[in-house]
Amino acid sequence: MLDSTVAPKALERFLYLSALCFGVLALGLLLLQFFGKPLLVSTSLLVIVAAIVGYKLSFHNSAMAAVWLLATSSLAAAFLLLFLSDIESQGAVGFAFWFLVIASWVLAWASVSRFTEINTLSRGVNAALSILIPLIFGVWLLLLWEFVTKGHDVPKVLLPAPSDIADRFMHSIPTLWADFKQTFIKSVLTGYIMGCSAGFLVAILIDRSPFLKAGLLPVGNLVAALPIVGVAPIMVMWFGFDWQSKAAVVVVMTFFPMLVNTVAGLSAASRIQLDLMNTYAANYWQTLFKLRLPEALPFIFNALKINSTLALIGAIVAEFFGTPIVGMGFRISTEVGKMNVDLVWAEIAVAALAGSLFYGLIALLERLVTFWHPSMRAAAR
Repeated sequence: MLDSTVAPKALERFLYLSALCFGVLALGLLLLQFFGKPLLVSTSLLVIVAAIVGYKLSFHNSAMAAVWLLATSSLAAAFLLLFLSDIESQGAVGFAFWFLVIASWVLAWASVSRFTEINTLSRGVNAALSILIPLIFGVWLLLLWEFVTKGHDVPKVLLPAPSDIADRFMHSIPTLWADFKQTFIKSVLTGYIMGCSAGFLVAILIDRSPFLKAGLLPVGNLVAALPIVGVAPIMVMWFGFDWQSKAAVVVVMTFFPMLVNTVAGLSAASRIQLDLMNTYAANYWQTLFKLRLPEALPFIFNALKINSTLALIGAIVAEFFGTPIVGMGFRISTEVGKMNVDLVWAEIAVAALAGSLFYGLIALLERLVTFWHPSMRAAAR
């Protein structure tokens, strides 16, 4: 069931009015120039019509209003990008251009606001909206980045435009792939698996032994506080310049979050649950596998998600202190010195994409494994 009759709220009415005002201002400035910029004139007319029609649709069908606002704001952004690609001097775009950028962004904001107001019982629609809303937000961040860098003619050494980064990305795929294999596949995944596995097993031992719990946990907290910039050079000296030293850094960074979270998770079972297991005459290992480990799964997956980002950060930073002539950290440190900032941003994009997909994969696995847990059922509502 889809609720599509929600009237616009005060904030949304303000957004429609803002977009309309900026569109009128831009059109007024362009009229003073006797229609010298037809693309901007078309954009301003589109913004004005979009704001008026979107406001009217919001009283009758919020879903249709959301789609209309998304389509018109995207078309306005496309017109503005075409205008930037056509002009000779990108640093002199004029106030009308910036008014239209703001108006188009406001329309996109209004579309997101409308999408968030859609109420439906369909899981498919809710899943699509959960992807669409952050996607719109992310795309518009890139568009604003493009407009600012191209519109103000920002030097590429300071901040390249997303289009320049994408162009460098497409022309550097073999280099980026080699760096990805060296850093992520060899260093990150190997160190991640070893560090998380070791942390989990040691947590079981600590839970079994009060002596280890009293003696090892404080030492673990101390070692976890060591700065990576101090640990990485030592690991490079111990294990060499290849990926093994970076994997060792990842092990150090991922071991203690897994240890601490697993120990805390093993204490999550309530006294009533433990007493019930005692009435069944369950021994330690039966209680561990049938009750305490299932109750600890949210804590364990929390550590896995935290470590998915720590591992990538640790491997990249470790490559700053010594590595073969391949790897994300190596490429970032050397290309900055060569002023190839677009390649640096391409490496950052690869790292961000890999880290996000890695985190998302673990979150999906958590949802599949712990679907029965109350915290997961509450998040699904």
